[in-house]
Amino acid sequence: MTKVAIIGGGASGLLCAIFCAKFGAHVEVYEQNNKCAKKILVSGNGRCNITNRNLSHNDFFGANPSFVNDALKNFGFKEFERFALEIGLLLDIKEDGRVYPLSNEAKSVAKLLQVTAENLGVIFHTDTKITNVKKLLQTHGKVVIATGSEAAHHLGGNSDGQSFAKEFGHTIIPTYPSLVQLHLNSKIVHKMSGAKTDGEVTLLVNNKKDSTCRGDILFTDYGVSGFAVLDISQRASVALMNSQSIGVSINLLPKFNAQQLSEHIVKVAKSMPKFSILDILVGLIPIKIATSLLDDLKISHGVQAKEVDLKLTKKIANQMLNWRFEVSGTHGFRHAEVSGGGVDTREINPKTMESLKQKNLYFCGEVLDIVGRRGGYNFAFAWASGYAVAKGIASS
Repeated sequence: MTKVAIIGGGASGLLCAIFCAKFGAHVEVYEQNNKCAKKILVSGNGRCNITNRNLSHNDFFGANPSFVNDALKNFGFKEFERFALEIGLLLDIKEDGRVYPLSNEAKSVAKLLQVTAENLGVIFHTDTKITNVKKLLQTHGKVVIATGSEAAHHLGGNSDGQSFAKEFGHTIIPTYPSLVQLHLNSKIVHKMSGAKTDGEVTLLVNNKKDSTCRGDILFTDYGVSGFAVLDISQRASVALMNSQSIGVSINLLPKFNAQQLSEHIVKVAKSMPKFSILDILVGLIPIKIATSLLDDLKISHGVQAKEVDLKLTKKIANQMLNWRFEVSGTHGFRHAEVSGGGVDTREINPKTMESLKQKNLYFCGEVLDIVGRRGGYNFAFAWASGYAVAKGIASS
């Protein structure tokens, strides 16, 4: 019987363990934390965006994003859905393709994966940190590195997998935080801390528009968060790593153009002459954002509606639709949902995830230089790569 050691009890490690056991291997999982699946438990704010119905290599980033093709072809959404049904995990498929457990609870996912593995005879060693992979290769026929990345190090995220890979001569693509909040170089932003709005964020690289994402925007003491920000953060992180000049343009009211917005302000000013300019703006955007925007433009909050002219309204409208900030950095690995960079996939067999430098050594999940967009894509690759390893071990 093939003996398989899996280092890491996260998403890819657990699914790999289940299928290795199903294929007849003796499987042991070594997890440094006191329990497995800690990142699963906090994913999706505890709801777990478990995968996405629409998957292609265009949803992933890395030096070689097409690396995901074989894995997704063999264990894409349909295969994952079939597996989930087998273990009693019903799925809730949203119109935009995002998929959640029907229970709407990440605990359900973690629980069922672990119980399924245990029922198949998988042995778990928690509170066990592996430091010597070469020794593990001597005692087990196959070793799987499923250690994840540096993201969320308070949950156990680290660079151990990269260190292990280096020992066997693997190249490491520089890592960076992704799906992460951005720091802004601004004296005004802390005044808006806690204010949230639905808008549009455009990433500016060397003053040129790079990408635009729409969604909620949350201002913080240090800068900005929210889904729209997380969605541009991968490209922002890479640009920052390459020492490029980074900024964001925030559109607070994407349903308006400048002329419509200017005309609206004029109309309200005429109909409500006793209103201040602040009174007019709070009918459009949260009050913290309105006061800060006026402060940034050096416009008194108390300017009366009767004093509002076309020049002033155009100035305000343009700022509301194109409020620019310099990005000074990200909120770091600790707060990142995932990490980009990692083990160079060009040194990994894409069909089996086996190292091309060391026989019987496999990699799966986030330790590899593959990072997905927000929306269940990173879990999708975790499942697909974990299955690819198990299938590769079985076929060998």
